[in-house]
Amino acid sequence: MNTYESQTKATVLQLLSKIAPEADLDTLEENEEIRQTLGIDSYDFLNFMIEVSESFSIEIPESDYGKLNTLANIIQYIEANST
Repeated sequence: MNTYESQTKATVLQLLSKIAPEADLDTLEENEEIRQTLGIDSYDFLNFMIEVSESFSIEIPESDYGKLNTLANIIQYIEANST
């Protein structure tokens, strides 16, 4: 994992901690299904997607939300869509 990926991951985990403050994010595996593992409902996930979009200045169409179900997928998506 390069420095940019590490910074991206750290930011994503920070955003997750806002919607799942009780979760132990240190144990979250990169390929685990985030919503299921952390018990995040659809409303919180929507808010998380908005936060990711704003934090990384990228547009995430609602049609892509289903693809962003793991930490690895989210990091890859951010890197592919960041300028």
